[in-house]
Amino acid sequence: MKSIVSLFLLTALVAWAQPSKEILKDFLDENVLTIVPVASNRVTTISFPSAITAIDGVSVTVDGKTPGLFQLAHTKGSAFLSVRALLPKASANLNIRWNDRTYVFELLESDVPVLSLNMEAPPTPEEEGVGRAPEVSPLKLLALLDKAKAFPLLKAQQPESVADVGFTSYDGKPLVSDFDDYEIQIEQAFRFNAEDTLVFRAGITNKSDAPLIYQPDSFALRAGNRLYPQSISAADGSVPPKGRSIVYFAITGTPDGGRNELSLKNQFTVLVNRLSPPPPVVIVTNTPSVHPIYPPRGQP
Repeated sequence: MKSIVSLFLLTALVAWAQPSKEILKDFLDENVLTIVPVASNRVTTISFPSAITAIDGVSVTVDGKTPGLFQLAHTKGSAFLSVRALLPKASANLNIRWNDRTYVFELLESDVPVLSLNMEAPPTPEEEGVGRAPEVSPLKLLALLDKAKAFPLLKAQQPESVADVGFTSYDGKPLVSDFDDYEIQIEQAFRFNAEDTLVFRAGITNKSDAPLIYQPDSFALRAGNRLYPQSISAADGSVPPKGRSIVYFAITGTPDGGRNELSLKNQFTVLVNRLSPPPPVVIVTNTPSVHPIYPPRGQP
């Protein structure tokens, strides 16, 4: 019996915790008419982020004695008001002044009222941009490359200028992308969180006897199963035979305009478009033998 009671109480608590259609939240928008269902036997409360400046309405009574379609209760200086319907099928509008703007609410008598409507301030442009990559100008990207190049000096002499920069040198655990006749090793990585940009210092080693020519604006980063093209790079496009060259490149956001939020702890692979020499020819020698099939005699 005890277990049945406990199950009943648990079910009741879960049901009670579900979101209610009688309690709603919305953003304030001065260009949108907000419809609020109101009952005669329930009180509906509309809340604002801060004190309401003024309320205007027709067929609305505040004392209950003056004829009206709705009764309103509001204390001057407070951030909320309460209303209830006085007649069936009643409707009226309330114009509410808040933060130097007017917001229009349409009150409708209903058997299915909203009991609490919590209005929130419109999101700021910064908040609206959450989840989207920030706009980073070419000049800003160049500045990030310069900051990455000068990081040791800035860290020693002006630590406050790089206090918010994530950094790793991959000491002891180099990230190497091996392409047979050349390889790219990430030596250092920097994360500039405000710009959602990662800057990499990488070394390209040419293992061949011919110059390695690559497209300097074609660096890309693979993290997991996603590929991120560069936003800027500092590279001369060539590596001498048996030589090594240092390059810097940056990744900003994602290809679809979102934030990448990439951690420096990822296992990255660096790709670049090689122009010459052509990739080595791979000859597969362990494929099964295939013998030609001839048609039977007398058939074409």
